[in-house]
Amino acid sequence: MRTRSAVAACAALLTLAVTGGCSTDPMPTTDRTRSTVSSATKTGTGDVRTDLEPLTKRFSALGRPVSATWMSGTLGGDAPGPSTYWIDAVVEVSPETAATLRAASPKPATETPDVEDGVRSAVPSGQLLRSTALDALFAEGSFRAKAYLAADSDTVVLVALGQ
Repeated sequence: MRTRSAVAACAALLTLAVTGGCSTDPMPTTDRTRSTVSSATKTGTGDVRTDLEPLTKRFSALGRPVSATWMSGTLGGDAPGPSTYWIDAVVEVSPETAATLRAASPKPATETPDVEDGVRSAVPSGQLLRSTALDALFAEGSFRAKAYLAADSDTVVLVALGQ
């Protein structure tokens, strides 16, 4: 009887110790941590670019593009350490490249690309297609992208992040 009571008491203490360490707010949010989280936004020069080489260097799946409208920059603030770069691009690709991208079996997208205002006007107004296989074609080096293919033109929209 005493053994059973001792085991129950130990189990209760262990439960309290474990759950006490699992607080939903283990330490108060300081101004520093609050500013770090809120500064994880897209920053850049605001320049809208049309040069192709920086895009083709990072995303060979674009083939030899016809034209592009894009912006880039970094995420976050001035904190030291590695930077995460972002690229928002609308790229007109060749018909052959578009056919290759369509072979990735994209389906109608349920969301619109979250691109910067300077690029937004270049996003095709019709149906956009997406798939994880299409995204995989634009995963090169440290860059990963959400890729959208216009259903009725040879246009690709990329929302990419990389280091």
